[in-house]
Amino acid sequence: MNCDVWWAGPGQAIDALLGLLDDRERERHGRFRVQADRDRYVVAHALARLTVARAAGCDPRDVAFTLRCRGCERRPDPRPEPHGKPRPAGTAEGLEISISHSGARVVVALARGVEIGVDVEEVSGSRDIDGLAEYALTDPERADLAALPEADRAAGFFGYWARKEALLKSTGDGLSGGLANVAVNAPTEPAEVTAWNLPDAPEHVWLTDLDAGPAYRAALAALTPGPVAVTSHDGAQLLAL
Repeated sequence: MNCDVWWAGPGQAIDALLGLLDDRERERHGRFRVQADRDRYVVAHALARLTVARAAGCDPRDVAFTLRCRGCERRPDPRPEPHGKPRPAGTAEGLEISISHSGARVVVALARGVEIGVDVEEVSGSRDIDGLAEYALTDPERADLAALPEADRAAGFFGYWARKEALLKSTGDGLSGGLANVAVNAPTEPAEVTAWNLPDAPEHVWLTDLDAGPAYRAALAALTPGPVAVTSHDGAQLLAL
């Protein structure tokens, strides 16, 4: 199996990209109050359409997505508005994508016929790492994190987070699936799933870390036994239209 990973940044936002988004995406883009958030959003969603169009051989304006939130499917009171994991439809049906952005990084992962999830996280030492760890990590993971040198703990925590969110995005659960329901090995070791405590956990999953730069942690998950051949691309040329 092959997976293409496209990287970009909010600095590549140009007015023309907004024209690639659909009405729902443009409405959501307009709700962001901070310019950097608007830029990350438009670059991420335009890049998703451009990469899907490139793979499907169609115009990016013809790309359509259906949205699925598996968490809402379990709830008696699901959110009424469309949301969740995007899945290419129409001409691009059969392709699978995942989108993430944080800080100066935007990433889109694209594969065919296999569900995937990607996540990138900016390492921030100003966050309450201990408090977040109580919410996101299992007891063994917190012990492994505490064993790291203090200077490495923020990066270690966000390594855990990126792996776990990539896994939950691959199934369409997202954060509603509960980060602590998924367990992975220590961030100093090659990425591996050690437990998935949900009744409908996938039978097969493949996980790897991605290189997003020293101030970031990123991961890619695919619902397959693997292996997965990952090819990284610079999205700048696509975004230049």
